[in-house]
Amino acid sequence: MAQRALCVGINQFRRYPQFQLNGCVHDAQDMAALLTGTLGWRKSEITLLLDKKATKAAILARLAKFVDQAKAGKLQRIVFSWSSHGTQVADTSGDEPDGVDEAFVPYDVAEKDGDWDPEHIIVDDELHDLFAALPPAVELEVFLDTCHSGTGLRGAEFSLHAPRPRFVAPPSRQGTLRQREATGFVLGRDAEQPGEHHVLWTGCKANQTSADAYFDGRYNGAFTYYLVKATKDGGGRRTRDEVLQAMRQAMKGKFSQVPQLETRATNRAAAVAH
Repeated sequence: MAQRALCVGINQFRRYPQFQLNGCVHDAQDMAALLTGTLGWRKSEITLLLDKKATKAAILARLAKFVDQAKAGKLQRIVFSWSSHGTQVADTSGDEPDGVDEAFVPYDVAEKDGDWDPEHIIVDDELHDLFAALPPAVELEVFLDTCHSGTGLRGAEFSLHAPRPRFVAPPSRQGTLRQREATGFVLGRDAEQPGEHHVLWTGCKANQTSADAYFDGRYNGAFTYYLVKATKDGGGRRTRDEVLQAMRQAMKGKFSQVPQLETRATNRAAAVAH
């Protein structure tokens, strides 16, 4: 099977040193290592975009290339992993009842006119439009170690090694955040009718925060750390549902976030990207 993966990890942000995270680069590297190790991918099938290389233009260009290859019949599987901040932007397409879109924060994020600059923020609609062009038979698996709601920030710790939330408030709406989770760009606008071969993993529920945390002497996203561990522990043979349950059990009592899996039942009973 012809396949390609894009693993994105962003700890540093060009214009915003205060947004710094610690575990996102490790997440992307660990996802790539999981694919090439336990899941049997070739290194040539994987692209890593880390920190300054992970601009909006670079990320969308790589994904667009994958989609074009899939449309030409040259790819049958695409994997996209994202570890960075999430945020919110004003909905301009009219598809969100509360007037807010989920968005992803690239290295070159910037502000314009009191909000995020559209040229330097990735809105879920943009990813939806890209992935909507995939042929029906193409497998798409997305891993999001981020969050799109500030709700879980209440009581968050910022001491040394304390888990740090992967969310930044939008410039113009810091007091009016909505509880959000990104589903539409992978599953379609009706979350009850996901693409037949589309799978979306997210680090937390809409009212929770994905943690940037400290494990065994290094930083990782809690979601990615336990996803990799659960998949490796099963030798790559666990079904997605089994991986999810192992993750939730391992994280219970340690983190407030609960990982989510959105896909059809047949995909839940199959192994991860294997």
